[in-house]
Amino acid sequence: MVLSPVIGKLLHKRVVLASASPRRREILSQAGLRFEVVPSRFKEKLDKAAFATPYAYAIETAKQKALEVASRMHQKDLRAPDVVIGADTIVTIGGLILEKPADKQDAYRMLSRLNGKEHSVFTGVAIIHCCSEDGQLDTDVCEFHEETTVKFSELSEDLLWEYIDSGEPMDKAGGYGIQALGGMLVEYVRGDFLNVVGFPLNHFCKKLVELYCPPHREDVQRVKHDSIPAVDTFEIASEAAQGDEGCGPSRAGVHGHTGQAPAGPQGPDTNGLVENPPPFPSDLLDLIDGFKASKALFTACKLKVFDVLKEEGPLKAVDVARKLNASVCGTGRLLDVCVALGLLEKTDTGYGNTQLASRHLASEGACSLHGFVAYNDEHAWTVFTDLESAVRQGPRAAAGRPAEDPSQSRDQRLRFMRAMHGLTQLTARQVATAFDLSRFASACDLGGCTGALARELAREYPRLKVTVFDLPEVIEHVSSFHPEGRQPERLRFVPGDFFKDDLPDAQLYILSRILHDWADDRVHELLSRVSRSCKPGGGLLVVETALDERRAARASLPAALNALVRAQGRERSLAEYRSLLGQHGFRDVQVAQAGDRLDVVLGTRASSAP
Repeated sequence: MVLSPVIGKLLHKRVVLASASPRRREILSQAGLRFEVVPSRFKEKLDKAAFATPYAYAIETAKQKALEVASRMHQKDLRAPDVVIGADTIVTIGGLILEKPADKQDAYRMLSRLNGKEHSVFTGVAIIHCCSEDGQLDTDVCEFHEETTVKFSELSEDLLWEYIDSGEPMDKAGGYGIQALGGMLVEYVRGDFLNVVGFPLNHFCKKLVELYCPPHREDVQRVKHDSIPAVDTFEIASEAAQGDEGCGPSRAGVHGHTGQAPAGPQGPDTNGLVENPPPFPSDLLDLIDGFKASKALFTACKLKVFDVLKEEGPLKAVDVARKLNASVCGTGRLLDVCVALGLLEKTDTGYGNTQLASRHLASEGACSLHGFVAYNDEHAWTVFTDLESAVRQGPRAAAGRPAEDPSQSRDQRLRFMRAMHGLTQLTARQVATAFDLSRFASACDLGGCTGALARELAREYPRLKVTVFDLPEVIEHVSSFHPEGRQPERLRFVPGDFFKDDLPDAQLYILSRILHDWADDRVHELLSRVSRSCKPGGGLLVVETALDERRAARASLPAALNALVRAQGRERSLAEYRSLLGQHGFRDVQVAQAGDRLDVVLGTRASSAP
């Protein structure tokens, strides 16, 4: 038994698990730990936006769970248990934290976000050591977290609903249980499987060794363990640490619950002991090389590699090269890079698209991002090449010209429209269903471009009439984005400038990805015009990527990167958008999320303007 040497030190201690989870109870029981279960009553309502990372939120929740149990047991029994273990497991994707679903629809939203994608499972663990002195509870906290990467397969709607209807998702973080029926959803796992089940046993074992059997300095080995050390290592450490009744929790491994464990310096110490080297900077090297991967993707799209393979694949490199009118050597290398990037699959019969590539990288299709890729290749790449100038002199200096207007010529305008069309189609349904908009009979999408969102709104709400209001030079190209024929009767396109012309009458006005492009004075000008046009009881729907709220910093990274070269406008927080709507007479402001990157804000026009 791996834990036997440590378990021996806990046999005469009162150990409590502050969790009702049968999965955690089973994992720890099978490891040989003796404990009692006292479920925590801590209300899990911590403000997620207050934490820099998802795992910090999980750790704090685990700590508060354990501290609540320790305090309650101390008050009830006038003595606290010796050790209380708290844990909290969360699922995150794109920085969004997914906990237990509230109902079946919530479970569907969660599982749809995870469908076909990688996500992270974090478990925060707190080990509380308690003692009572003069009737007062004293606690020391050791805390840690574990991360496991999980990839869902591409799943059909029927399969998702079949799983939801089984009832299993309802008490599981992220809406699935990998140890039961939910295992059929999972394509692969990288990391500790038990961490996904609910408790990172491997990391917990290591932490107990640090706490209860710390080696003396003269016993420090020059070998780094990548997993739980063998039993004989535990026993050697245990014997070396014996000095009185036995080893107890080391103060070096336990810290007060308001602080963090101190980190020791790297490198050799003054006694010549060699400590572990710093971790290899794999993520940093990937970041440094990242532009090469982007350019490889851009080039494959420009040559229409994914179109060729969607129509005729799988093909050998020589056949692809012939169809592209390119060299066999260069084509083969590009295809191999796309395989390494997860965009293509290589078999004995040749190269073929992955589902991801066929769906999003081929030039045709409802979910195609081909136009967005082309825009980044032909416009954003050039602008970001001059990022140093933008930083030193301001964004207008990027690439030696103003950066805010990507539609200066007909070709640039079409390129920008294709990019926006692809992005909007990707999230249109999620935006359209973020709130129940059935109370509105008419809507006007200001700056609605090709009408991708307007069409989805018309499909979702059969009685809703939708107007797309955009510049004349945009409206003239709309037909090329909808080749299937005439527009639906409930959808119309009206040319105009929302800063200059009268806005079309509507009960609901929509500003989707518009406000971030404008400075504060122009935003107030536009919202004033919308407020004057919107009758009491009408609504305003704002769609943006808000900064620093409910997301880890990485989820807001695309917006922050774009801001580097934006000559005007800025990203705003949800609090700022709430305030903006309030200042212009919109009340009962609600917020929802559409996918991993978009926030949707809905306000109702009050009876009188402020």
